[in-house]
Amino acid sequence: MEESVNDDDRAALFIRLLAEHERRLAAYVMTFVSSASDADDILQETKIWLWRSFDQFERGTNFGAWARQAAFYRIQQFIRKRGTEGKRFVFSDTCLEQLADAFEKNVESREERVERLSDCVSRLSPKHRQILTLRYGEELAVDEIAGRINRTVAATYRVLSRVRLSLRDCVLGGGEDFVATSEVAQ
Repeated sequence: MEESVNDDDRAALFIRLLAEHERRLAAYVMTFVSSASDADDILQETKIWLWRSFDQFERGTNFGAWARQAAFYRIQQFIRKRGTEGKRFVFSDTCLEQLADAFEKNVESREERVERLSDCVSRLSPKHRQILTLRYGEELAVDEIAGRINRTVAATYRVLSRVRLSLRDCVLGGGEDFVATSEVAQ
């Protein structure tokens, strides 16, 4: 019975870590592979390998880096296969490694910006958060948003533009001196 509890804990840990890193892993793969269906295939193969090899993962180390390294090998295999099929221009392994290194160097700064963005969004008025949710969460067109919030399309574009600029300034400024409501609004 002890073994099944450990297996359950192991599966729960894997699922939690994968969920935390899944978007960044997908972005990483898309850095190298432009086709969404090819990227999905590589991601699927990577996730299968990660699960099968999860016993090799050292807890307390960087799961994201480990997952990206696993994806990198699958990307290399994919690109080599495409090259031998004569379907695409193929980057050398050295070039691929340089791209991977550049991606890794920017991971921390991207994570910091995402955290700052989340903080800046939380400071927005509820109405502005609603507009952002409609636009980027529900992926509605601006005319649909305008109808939902009872504004003209032009006014909705202006509000979205001001909110975006405010968020950009907040993120780039580290969140200091962020004005979340009256200057952006109306």
